[in-house]
Amino acid sequence: MGLRSAPDDASTSSGWDRDAQKAGTKADFNAKRKKKVADINQALSSDPTDVAALRRMAISEGGLLTDEIRQKVWPKLLNVNVSDPPLVSGKNLRQMSKDYQQVLLDVRRSLRRFPPGMPEEEREGLQEELIDIILLILERNPQLHYYQGYHDIVVTFLLVVGERLATSLVEKLSTHHLRDFMDPTMDNTRHILNYMMPIIDQVNPELHDFMQSAEVGTIFALSWLITWFGHVLSDFRHVVRLYDFFLACHPLMPIYFAAVIVLYREQEVLDCDCDMASVHHLLSQIPQDLPYETLISRAGDLFVQFPPSELAREAAAQQEAKKTAASTFKDFELASAQQRPDMVLRQRFQGLLRAEDRTKDVLTKPRTSRFVKLAVMGLTVALGAAALAVVKSALEWAPKFQLQLFP
Repeated sequence: MGLRSAPDDASTSSGWDRDAQKAGTKADFNAKRKKKVADINQALSSDPTDVAALRRMAISEGGLLTDEIRQKVWPKLLNVNVSDPPLVSGKNLRQMSKDYQQVLLDVRRSLRRFPPGMPEEEREGLQEELIDIILLILERNPQLHYYQGYHDIVVTFLLVVGERLATSLVEKLSTHHLRDFMDPTMDNTRHILNYMMPIIDQVNPELHDFMQSAEVGTIFALSWLITWFGHVLSDFRHVVRLYDFFLACHPLMPIYFAAVIVLYREQEVLDCDCDMASVHHLLSQIPQDLPYETLISRAGDLFVQFPPSELAREAAAQQEAKKTAASTFKDFELASAQQRPDMVLRQRFQGLLRAEDRTKDVLTKPRTSRFVKLAVMGLTVALGAAALAVVKSALEWAPKFQLQLFP
């Protein structure tokens, strides 16, 4: 009396099976994680650094796993020499910078970007460092113009790699991937946003037509794009996972990821009233429980299936294309691949991206390794044979994937 009945054999066996399954899953996860760490370290120790392998690791499931690894790999992805002396200025930038007051206001509003529970004194110290990094980069690069949201990107690098390295990494990022956002006007930023609807149209014409009828536009995704989602995601783990992905890919990948989020929310959108206010309100409130790995994989697939060369005509239909970050990606990627700055080809391209005829079998042909192809897409999209020489050992190459974005 008072004792619980013993479970029958079936329920006991079922419980043991579940426990064994959980243990097995955890063991598999740990084994995969350990192998990935070993692969990353091997790529880092190669001479020259195997940047193509690091890109594959950054793109594939889980990304770069830890901030300790990111401190080693992010500089390689951006071709930054960590042994270079820190960037300094002999000027009192807080007194001289025309952007200081706006930067100060934005940084003061950035409290939620710091880990919860961080001591106030430590957070305030990091905010001072954040201001200094931004002002130094702007002072060193007068062609760059500060925009609200830039601090959301800088603080991510600051929290992962520290002030010294963050300054060098963000400066390189600002003169490449982010440069279009730092123009005097938003023309190039609007041009990049214009890629979203053609991507959605390729995948889901019904959703595209609904959004067009609602006249919602793409402004709801502006903060996603210009902060690399740092401003809209509350979990820092998700932010750095996306940064792994974006740093390893073409500069336009964030707009593909934005399109994938909209596609993922298809039913929610279609259930809305078909008017601008309703659809904009829904889409501007980004869910925090997105299946990030699935969406990253999907964005990579869409980039391969519908490369920018195929979308450029629509995206640029009502805007003359200027010299964007994508158009200087050739120099950046060659330097990144070689890890030898003196081998950079200083050639620049202007004008419209050439739209090619769509290759139908790209959509159906089995891929040897999507992550491998995506990891070198930034190389192959601009460098052709030069990129192939760098990654040939890692990729069973198919000419159809040698996308000639830039003639």
